[in-house]
Amino acid sequence: MKTRKIPMRKCVACQEMKAKKELTRIVRSPEGEVSVDSTGKKSGRGAYLCHELVCIEQAKKKKILETHLKSKIPADVYEQLEKGSHTS
Repeated sequence: MKTRKIPMRKCVACQEMKAKKELTRIVRSPEGEVSVDSTGKKSGRGAYLCHELVCIEQAKKKKILETHLKSKIPADVYEQLEKGSHTS
């Protein structure tokens, strides 16, 4: 039986390579709407972020997501990320 390749992505805050399932995708749709992509399949420009609260806070403070997505990030997106985060 052939082993399946695990898709890897890089967290935009800590720059660590992790399995795609371990990260949250934030997507800017072609219409310019920014949202959290729980399926990982929405169309548009995406950026990946760890579930760690430290990474979410760093991304918010340094405006990392705004830079990657070239768009203003609404406060509710950060709130949604913080609800699903792990503290460390």
